[in-house]
Amino acid sequence: MDYSALLETVGQRLRADFEAKNQAREETLRLCREIIQYTSRATRAVHRKEFDVTKQLIQEAREKLFAAHALLKPYPDLFYSGYIHDAQKEYVEAEAMLAIVMEAPLPTPEELGVESAAYLHGLAEAASESRRYLLDSLRRDQLDIASRVLDSMEAIYDLLITFDFPDALTEGLRRAVDNLRAVLERSRADLTLTFIQNRLRSSLEQSLQNGLGTQSTET
Repeated sequence: MDYSALLETVGQRLRADFEAKNQAREETLRLCREIIQYTSRATRAVHRKEFDVTKQLIQEAREKLFAAHALLKPYPDLFYSGYIHDAQKEYVEAEAMLAIVMEAPLPTPEELGVESAAYLHGLAEAASESRRYLLDSLRRDQLDIASRVLDSMEAIYDLLITFDFPDALTEGLRRAVDNLRAVLERSRADLTLTFIQNRLRSSLEQSLQNGLGTQSTET
């Protein structure tokens, strides 16, 4: 039996399927690279307190993320291949970082349209990145802001440690949580040290003022 005609027809159909799938993959990879670029710029803008710029960059990233989701909807194997997870994680980090700094409610995974593991990883990254904002606040003597940011970091950590599941399910979340714990310990130590130094400085200044007042009275 001659299979040539049948195989040629099947081959054409399969090649068309693979070409469409490959095109979707290439376009999605491009979008994911752009998402990561936009969210990285958004995070830097948060630290500079350029919040309008941050919101615009996050919106751009969100639109590209949804476009990537639409492209891969017919190809679930590509959707779960890894690069969408990374793009979602970076997007969550930017959204969560902005919320922490602006004292806004943290967006939920449903609101962001991301997978559960990517959401948790994004929160971990946002909490770790918040250390930089905390240190900048300490340098400006904004201890109330630094304390509030630390509280947010700790709240995220308290949530993350409850997800004690295999790495195959959480995409290696345990490692991210371990890293966050180390960041928290250093941040808590920095804040505590600054509080102590400020208290000692205030006490010293008060003592000097009292001493000068006593000398003035004696004179």
